[in-house]
Amino acid sequence: MRKSFVFFLLAVPVMLFMSCSSSTYETRGISSRTYYWTASYYGKKFHGRSTASGRIFNMYGKSAAHKSLPFGTMLEVTNISNGRKVIVTVNDRGPFVKGRQLDLSYGAARQIGMIQTGTTRVKARIIGRERGYVKRVSYSASQGPYTLQVGSFRDRENALSLKNVLRHTYGGVYISNVTINGISYFRVCMGKFRFRRLAEKTAERLADEGYGVMVIAYDERI
Repeated sequence: MRKSFVFFLLAVPVMLFMSCSSSTYETRGISSRTYYWTASYYGKKFHGRSTASGRIFNMYGKSAAHKSLPFGTMLEVTNISNGRKVIVTVNDRGPFVKGRQLDLSYGAARQIGMIQTGTTRVKARIIGRERGYVKRVSYSASQGPYTLQVGSFRDRENALSLKNVLRHTYGGVYISNVTINGISYFRVCMGKFRFRRLAEKTAERLADEGYGVMVIAYDERI
């Protein structure tokens, strides 16, 4: 995930995944690619906080952060130095640290014996994807111009954090402040689209990566 506060989304081609019987993850149609990366890990500082996917980070669980793999991607990670393996699910973005490509949860890092070294070279193989991470686009605007709402928060700092992460990949990311039933919300939005189809195209891409996206009417930025 992060070493400062990092993460969310990179515009990289998303692999297509096809459902498989009644299991909670998909394997058919998946390109089982193998990568050789430098991995680090994160833990206590982020334990209990929301990840880029919206899931709560459990430092003792088996999860990982990557800059661009779709949320829910399942990786078999092998510590090249000792051969120990762990299966993790990508549910966060990062690490945005030069020379590192994967951030493991503390629990995953402990299983492959890299706690003492902090970083290690790993072999990561894509083995599937959890279906529950794929989102659907929702709509609330009947006419343009349109924008994409990627998150909505009562805490402005949370909105700013998401905005900063999205800016690593996307342009036109901004925050809109709205008041609903006397409660102030900070919406993290992206882009200004004259035509609905253009907004839908980008929204569908984000949803397939695992982001909850709503197409709404464009509003002023702050």
